[in-house]
Amino acid sequence: MLPRVLIVDDESSICISLSLALESDYDMAWETDHIKALERIQQESFDLILLDMVIGEYNGLDILVKMRSISPRTQVIMMTAYGSIRSSVSAMTRGAFTYLTKPLDIDELKIYIEQALEFRALNDNVTYLNAQLKEHTPSNELIGTSPALRRLLQMVEKFRDVDVSVLISGESGSGKMTVAQALHDENKRKRFVMVNCAALDEEILEEEFFGCKNGGDMPGKLDYANQGTLYLANICELPAAFQAKLLRALQEKAFTPVGSREVHRFDTRVIASTNKNLRAMVEQGSFRSDLFYRINTAEIPVPPLRDRREDIPLLCDYFIRHSKTLQDKTCRITGITVEAQELLCTHNYPGNVRELANTIEYAGIVSNDELIKARDLPYRFMESVPDQDMGEKFLLGKTLQELERMAIFASYRHNSGKRKLMAAELGISERGLWNKLKEYDLQ
Repeated sequence: MLPRVLIVDDESSICISLSLALESDYDMAWETDHIKALERIQQESFDLILLDMVIGEYNGLDILVKMRSISPRTQVIMMTAYGSIRSSVSAMTRGAFTYLTKPLDIDELKIYIEQALEFRALNDNVTYLNAQLKEHTPSNELIGTSPALRRLLQMVEKFRDVDVSVLISGESGSGKMTVAQALHDENKRKRFVMVNCAALDEEILEEEFFGCKNGGDMPGKLDYANQGTLYLANICELPAAFQAKLLRALQEKAFTPVGSREVHRFDTRVIASTNKNLRAMVEQGSFRSDLFYRINTAEIPVPPLRDRREDIPLLCDYFIRHSKTLQDKTCRITGITVEAQELLCTHNYPGNVRELANTIEYAGIVSNDELIKARDLPYRFMESVPDQDMGEKFLLGKTLQELERMAIFASYRHNSGKRKLMAAELGISERGLWNKLKEYDLQ
């Protein structure tokens, strides 16, 4: 049975030409009226929709939202004759799989259709994994549907039940701890023991790992981790002198507590994480190569948030719903405006998911409404708005409203929200500025 594809475009000639080009590989249908298209989606099942950005007088982005609410599993590819960065971000944040500019290259279109259909096939598995991870992770950095996150979840699933050492690499705040916990969950191992190698005093490393007999029995982390999982967070910070001792214990699966002659044997799965390039450290001689290969049977890289921006809306929703601070407010935060969401999606997030979570909590605290607005975000989020020195290439394809909004945001950032200075800079009255600030969520 061929995948079902619905084309929604107000030009029948485009619908016909695309149908003829794709009908050998897909079960094609088309509509030039968005109302009829929405009715068909309610009555029939489609695997993918090709949706024009403008349907007569109607904005395709608004139609996209309605389509996704009716059939969330149906993938949507947006089409437009006027592409822009802003409209592309808007389409992705509203649930589009991708965004293509007319005239369409049929071979390229077929590639994107196949990718979208593959995502649809994987979506059920992703949903299942997210549901499992929600139960075990307080911040749940693994929420999302982006290609980067799907690849990560697939690797977690493959190595979850395989009793081998795993090295998790990624930037600070990207969710390495969450991945480690996910690898342990549903595994046959009993307990999860974490050691933050960056927080340990070098003088008591042996006591922390191996335990101590001096002055009484004090079990070490390896004792606690026996028959369980030992998670070595920030293993890149382990002092060189202790790396050899840890390696010997892992190789022999045995150690001797400080002040004792008794040999303790243990069976543990080792999961380690690093926010530095361990291979480079090995080459530089600051990390032992034999320890590196001992802990790195498999390496799982965690993508930074900037590489999975499509997940930001879902993460925002999660953090709003699960923040005890926000839900305890007298005026409970119920969501976030489109304007604020778009600003969040353009930020680079050096602090990754942790930074986003903190930002949502900050914005929710300072907000006086039920919705987080653009004005509630820290000023650094205005820095992603282009300045007046941007080139003609960036301006091409933008609507007057988009250009106006960019100018308002840039002035807001430049003048720290001071209305008198903004009005003078923009050449409008303060009352006119007040109306614009209200329109763009900055009032």
